[in-house]
Amino acid sequence: MAIETFIDGAGPPFVILSSYGRDGGTDYDDITGRLVEVGWQVLRPQPRGVAGSTGPMRELTLHDLADDVAMCLRALAEEPVVILGHAFGNVLARVVTTDHPELVRAVVLAAAEGSEVPPEIGKAPSIVSNPSEPEAERLATLRKAFFAPDHDPSVWLNGWYHDTYLMQHEAVKASGLKDSWACGTVPLLQIIADHDPFIPAPYWKEMTDQLGARVTKIVVSDASHALFPEQPGAVAEAVLTWAQQWR
Repeated sequence: MAIETFIDGAGPPFVILSSYGRDGGTDYDDITGRLVEVGWQVLRPQPRGVAGSTGPMRELTLHDLADDVAMCLRALAEEPVVILGHAFGNVLARVVTTDHPELVRAVVLAAAEGSEVPPEIGKAPSIVSNPSEPEAERLATLRKAFFAPDHDPSVWLNGWYHDTYLMQHEAVKASGLKDSWACGTVPLLQIIADHDPFIPAPYWKEMTDQLGARVTKIVVSDASHALFPEQPGAVAEAVLTWAQQWR
């Protein structure tokens, strides 16, 4: 087994964990560049099945995938890290922080879903990650579930790894989220996209109601679940401002 990690910059370690079935490359190049510019070292561990990351991809739990990340952090980070998890990546960030609390000092939860997601939205990743689905259906699903109105969903037709998505989805079903939902006891930044159907507005207060003052909440306008290709500047500003306290 091997986990390839993209490494950029020098300074305190900042980790980015990608969304369901996608790599940690192009989607996060913009924010990586901005983090490096102000003195962070950015680590982007790639999930199994992506780039040079290899290993079994069946009958895994979220704890197995969290161990992959922890292995990279122990090898590459000289101090506790700030983690940014996008969509599925925030699920993984919660498990890493719960299972390996000594490795994490703070977490950014970007486009985290609410406790209830409409069924037609919940199945969207299985459609858009599968290249055998008709392109028209994939585009329609991207438009409905991942991109705000008047944004171009075609930029996400590529960059999917369906086998990796299946592995991650199976791990979620095998593990559940109850034990890791609180993300340990670390400070949290929750970034909500105002058009994200994975977290309808009635659920925007859910995390602060449950976890209290350790949650800082930011709502990004004119964005949906994809978030990073839609509003890179606004997301980066929120992250850089909040994370500065750990530099």
